[in-house]
Amino acid sequence: MKQETINKLCDCGVLAVLRASNPEMAIHIAEAIVPSGVVGLEITYTVPDAGNVIKTLHNDPRFSSCLVGAGTVLDEKTAKDAIYNGAAFLVSPSFNPLVAKVANAADVPYLAGCLTPTEIVTALRDGADLIKIFPGDVVGPHYLKDIHGPLPDAKLLPSGGVSIENAGEWIKNGAVMVSAGSSLTAPAKTGDYAEITHRAAQFLAEVKKARQGK
Repeated sequence: MKQETINKLCDCGVLAVLRASNPEMAIHIAEAIVPSGVVGLEITYTVPDAGNVIKTLHNDPRFSSCLVGAGTVLDEKTAKDAIYNGAAFLVSPSFNPLVAKVANAADVPYLAGCLTPTEIVTALRDGADLIKIFPGDVVGPHYLKDIHGPLPDAKLLPSGGVSIENAGEWIKNGAVMVSAGSSLTAPAKTGDYAEITHRAAQFLAEVKKARQGK
């Protein structure tokens, strides 16, 4: 199950990070993203009642084509709550071996936040499946190519500072997918959910172009 989830996320190429001031907004953002074809929906635990949002989306047939996961998973308790509510994957801004243990026991992918080579090697050794390079805007797209020199098999994705304009550069430099947060979902603050659908489709288009070498 874990590998199928990883493949599906990577094949899509865009992971949508959903932060919202209330559960209703998070669900509206998810509704706006689905028509674009983006598969991965990361509900961060900064969203009030995030566990219930994950559960709601997980049980809603409108999201059957999606993988609903949990973000900002900082500890073992949160990891267990997310999985209990149906999270298909866990994402952290840092690496926590206890979160990795919970994820692996449940056969759920763990996307751990790292920045340095030491952090990346430690996370991969101790149970992370994919490495979220965070904050990505600190190092830039070429950093992935540098990391892949000594660590060619590491599955890397950037988070932080990823935009429609630079998504393709991240992919060309070796990212298995890109993680898009405010650059994708910011229009929710003004209620412009149609713009979120449009931006999600643009992200996918840029990833596709980069993978085709364009």
